[in-house]
Amino acid sequence: MSEGMRARRLATEDRARALDFLCHDPEQNLVLIDFVRQLGSDRGPGELPAQIHACFEDDRIVGVVLLRPCIALSAGIPDHALETLMPYLMRVPSGLMKSERGPVERTWKCIESLGRRSSIDRVEIAYRLRPERIVPADASLPGVARPARAEDLDDLVYAARASLWEEDRPDPAEGDPAGFRRWVEGRLSRARIVSDAGRTVFVAYADVRRREGWLIQGVYTWPDVRRRGYARRGMDSMVREAFASGASHVQLAVVEGNEAATSLYRELGFEEFAVLRTILFF
Repeated sequence: MSEGMRARRLATEDRARALDFLCHDPEQNLVLIDFVRQLGSDRGPGELPAQIHACFEDDRIVGVVLLRPCIALSAGIPDHALETLMPYLMRVPSGLMKSERGPVERTWKCIESLGRRSSIDRVEIAYRLRPERIVPADASLPGVARPARAEDLDDLVYAARASLWEEDRPDPAEGDPAGFRRWVEGRLSRARIVSDAGRTVFVAYADVRRREGWLIQGVYTWPDVRRRGYARRGMDSMVREAFASGASHVQLAVVEGNEAATSLYRELGFEEFAVLRTILFF
């Protein structure tokens, strides 16, 4: 630990101070802001309570890390703060780490030295859309966009599994189908779909919905109807919903090299703002 530095787990009474620190860069700290705001609140079915630690220099926060349910590092975290927090990061036995590429590389080098291995290790490009860049809606786009309902659960479960299959990721539903279904059901309020002739053809999740921004994840279009405009319809609906709610921006991440997704988001007005590294390890 660096001299003069200390680290500890954040509690409910730390919420305001941590948010003040994170909101200096709300776009890059959006996930952390969402979890810090939920400190002390009840979690939904199947959701783990957040485990968040901070590095302090005297009484001043200089770095924040989320350890559970995934690993996220505060934007621009200085090396001395990361060094102080590293013992906590190295205790995480497995999980998903996703943040700015530089700090993730330094963290992964330490975690990997313990014998951990990655099943996914990739670079992703983070994109954002601000209200002034939104493009006019295209009335000719196919399908009907709407929030998901309970009767859509089977389709949501399928989409969640199919997206894992396409990435060659382990499918938790094989070992615990009931538990996986409960996990998807716990995200129902965040899900948005596009249907056509009664069939679900597109799914995405507004996993963070706050004034500081919306984070969209879990985007999936059924393979046999891709490139027909359904994803554009779904994304257009979601970004308009976000801005109508008062969000400052909408963000998402695209795997480096996914030109189809990159082209779609750029046509919708999204712009690149960060380079991330995502590692799933065990």
